[in-house]
Amino acid sequence: MRMQRLLSLVVGTLLVLAASLASAQQPAAPAAAPPPPPYGTPISLDHAKKVMAGAEAEANKNKWNVVIVVLDSGGNLVMLHRMDGAQFGSIDVAKEKAYSAVAFRRPTKAFEDALGQGGVNLRVLRLPGASPLEGGLPIVVDGKLIGAVGVSGVQATQDAQIGRAGIESLK
Repeated sequence: MRMQRLLSLVVGTLLVLAASLASAQQPAAPAAAPPPPPYGTPISLDHAKKVMAGAEAEANKNKWNVVIVVLDSGGNLVMLHRMDGAQFGSIDVAKEKAYSAVAFRRPTKAFEDALGQGGVNLRVLRLPGASPLEGGLPIVVDGKLIGAVGVSGVQATQDAQIGRAGIESLK
């Protein structure tokens, strides 16, 4: 009887030790993404003009003919500029990128990256208003989303470069 008890205690201890070692080897859960910025007062026309001027300057510097769109925090069109030589198909694409960035409060690159991973992320294709093309960026001032810029006409990374330059001009 004493031997059974001792054996039971040893086996139980080994099981607890094995379980604790197994749980220690589990990868840590990924850190939760920070919450998206809250909506703020819609972008003013003056601020939209600054964003547009900065974006246009970047496009001109690189000799890229693009369409640039600025929406307010409600997804309403504030400004649209189609540079000479930009394809007219880019008008709708730039609007969609900006709308996606303001509606989902994140850069459209997030959707592009998710699609690139495949699997369950392919569900992004069924999200109405979610553009999976880089080049749509939220405009955040003082921690509040006041609008978005969308650019289309060159490679997606270049579109985003133009949009970032526009947003930087607000600072």
